[in-house]
Amino acid sequence: MPAMTMPFRLKDPAQARRRQPGDLIRATLMVTDDEAWLSNVEKTGWAPLPAPQESTRPAADLLKPGEAVPDETFVDQDGQAFRLSSLKGSAVLLTFIYTRCPMPDFCPRMDAYFGAVQKAIKNGRLPGAIRLVSVSFDPDFDTPGELRAHASRVGADRAVWTFATAPRSRVEAWGARLGLSVIRDEKNPAVIMHNLRTAVIDRNGRLVAILDGNRWTPDEAIVALASVPIS
Repeated sequence: MPAMTMPFRLKDPAQARRRQPGDLIRATLMVTDDEAWLSNVEKTGWAPLPAPQESTRPAADLLKPGEAVPDETFVDQDGQAFRLSSLKGSAVLLTFIYTRCPMPDFCPRMDAYFGAVQKAIKNGRLPGAIRLVSVSFDPDFDTPGELRAHASRVGADRAVWTFATAPRSRVEAWGARLGLSVIRDEKNPAVIMHNLRTAVIDRNGRLVAILDGNRWTPDEAIVALASVPIS
């Protein structure tokens, strides 16, 4: 992977003891198919932290449960215009990813969780119409063809699970209403730092809940979707 700034987990909390802001460390990044963490953490030096920079981006007005999710037009994996409003009448589980995400417990975990929810839908565990949507915030790489190939790799059924994207500025502004944060390294477009936000949306296009980060489970998403009234 190229150099980047991002959070890492420690399986052994003792390795964080006596660490101070500004400590320089060397560690081993352990990566499996499902997760990543640091081990063998050693202090190598210290450097002062840079002064915090004030963001020039206006703060987003976060949506609250019960509020209507603004409509937006994306381009789906088939190169067709795709409007969120076209899913009215279905409960929706929507998340944000990018297909070249290198960390297994970030975007690949969202793909795996959505795959599990898709299986529950097809097995009849959820009442009423349910749709899954994965929105990429990396449109320069995630063209419709790339999204289509990725959808095939993760076993997405197009009748249930849609992959889509839109120009950067629109995805970021729209996603910010749901709490999405994206930081890019303009010198290296492959480096994208981001959080994870997954929205449950009711059949009238209103926000039900946000599943934050990657610690929720497919069963929690299934329960949230099952709670959405059918009429």
